[in-house]
Amino acid sequence: MFSMNKKIKTRMAPSPTGMLHVGTAHTTLFNYLFARHNGGSFILRIEDTDPERSEKRFEEDIIDGLRWFGIDWDGEVTRQSETGSTYKKYLEKMLQNGTAFYCQHSKEELEEEKKAQIEKKEPPKHVCNARDKNLEEGIIRFKNNQEEKIVFHDEIRGEISFDPKLLGDFSLARSLESALYHFAVVIDDAVMDITHVIRGEDHISNTPKHILIQRALNLPQVTYAHLPLLLGSDRSKLSKRHGATSVAEYRKDGYLPEAMLNFLALLGWNPGTEQEIFSKDELIKEFSLEKVQKAGAIFDVKKLDWMNGEYIRTKSTSELVDLATPFLLDVRRPNQLGRRTSKLKNIIELEQPRLKKLSELPEKIDYFFAEPKPSTDLLQWKSMTKEEIRKSLEKSKAILENFDADFTKENLEKIFLENTGKDRGELLWPLRVALSGKKASPGPFDIMAILGKDESIKRIQSSTLLWSGNLHGGF
Repeated sequence: MFSMNKKIKTRMAPSPTGMLHVGTAHTTLFNYLFARHNGGSFILRIEDTDPERSEKRFEEDIIDGLRWFGIDWDGEVTRQSETGSTYKKYLEKMLQNGTAFYCQHSKEELEEEKKAQIEKKEPPKHVCNARDKNLEEGIIRFKNNQEEKIVFHDEIRGEISFDPKLLGDFSLARSLESALYHFAVVIDDAVMDITHVIRGEDHISNTPKHILIQRALNLPQVTYAHLPLLLGSDRSKLSKRHGATSVAEYRKDGYLPEAMLNFLALLGWNPGTEQEIFSKDELIKEFSLEKVQKAGAIFDVKKLDWMNGEYIRTKSTSELVDLATPFLLDVRRPNQLGRRTSKLKNIIELEQPRLKKLSELPEKIDYFFAEPKPSTDLLQWKSMTKEEIRKSLEKSKAILENFDADFTKENLEKIFLENTGKDRGELLWPLRVALSGKKASPGPFDIMAILGKDESIKRIQSSTLLWSGNLHGGF
C-alpha cells in the first residue's frame, strides 16, 4: 500500500496505435491533476511493445495533443521499447523462483480450448499441464497457485475482490526478449516508482494479474483508482458512432484547449459547487479522487459547445483573430478580400457573442467577402407581397443614398428606426437578408457599418432586381 511519506508519482501510458482519444486525454488529465494537486510528479510513458501496430505518427499525435491541452510531464518521454533488458531480468527472476514457466501450447490449441470452454459456459482460462515440466522455451506464463481471493482497495470504488481461479496461468511474455502488456506495465511502474495507477474502469479486471506479478517479484503494490468510462448520449461506451473521438478532430473543429480541458475535467468529477468554468490552476487546486464518481460520464457535445463559446468570449479580439485565421483561409481568398481585410477584427468581433466553435466562422462571415445571392423566398417577410418587398428594398436604398452622417452602427440604427412602421420587420428583414443572404445573421446596422455605404447600396440594388424578377426569375 502507498506510504504517505513517499512522494506521489503518476503516469499515463498510451499505446501509439491510433490518434489520441478523448478517453485517453481524460485519463491523462486526471493523473496530471492528482499529481499536481499533491505536489507530486507526472510521467508520460509510451507503451510501444506492439511493433506491428505502433506508429511514430501516432506517438507524435499523442505528444502534440497533450501539449496542446497544456498538460506537461516531468522528465523525458519514456518508451517501453527502450527497456527490454529490464523485462528480461525480471522474467528470468520469475522463472528461477518458480512463479513463471514456459508453455509450448500452440495458438490453435489454445483457441480450441477457449472455444470448448465457452461452449460449456465456463470462463475462458488456460491452466497449463506443462507448468511443472521445466521447459526451456515457449510462451512465458504466470504459475497461478493463488487460492485466496485477491482483495485490493480502489480509491474510487472501495474494496474489490477477485477469484484468482478465474485467471488461470496467464501469459507474461512471448519470450525473454518480448514482454507482453501485463508484465511490462507492472515492471515499468515499479522501476519508475509509480505510486498511483489511475486508469479507466475497463482495467479493473487486469488489476488482480498485476497484483500477483508484484507479489511474485516482491514489488510494492501501487494504489489503484479506476475512473468511470466516457459514454455516448445512449449511455454506451463512447465510440465513433457517437461522433468525433480523437482530440485532433475536436481541435480541427475549432474547440479551444482550455475549453476541452475544462469540459473533460467535469466528466466524472464533481467539485461540489455550482462552478463550471475552471482554469487549469483552479482545477489543480480543487481536484481530488474523493470527488470522482463511479458511474459513467456522458460526453455531452452540446455542453462542450456551450463551454467553448464561453471561452471564446473571454478572448480579446486580437487573440480571436489569431486563433480564427487558420479556419478562414478558404473564405479569405485574395480576390474576395478587398478593403474589408482591414475590418477582419470588426467582423470577428461581431460574431464573437454567438460563436460556439471556430470552424463555424467561414460559413458565418463568408458574405463579407463575396456578395450573397439570397433566395427570393428568404427575402420575403411574413405575408408581404412581391410589390411590398420591392418597395421596402427601394426605401432602404433611398435612405442610404441620402445618408450623409458618419457611417456608424449607431447613426444607421437611428435613421432606419425613424423610417420603420409598426412592424419593423417589413423594412429590416428584407434589408438584412439582402446584405447577408442568410436566414440568421447579425443585425443590418452592424453589417452595413462594416460593408460601407457603397457596398451596402450595391447589395440592396442586386436584391431589388432579384425580387423584381430580372435576376434568376421571380417567384
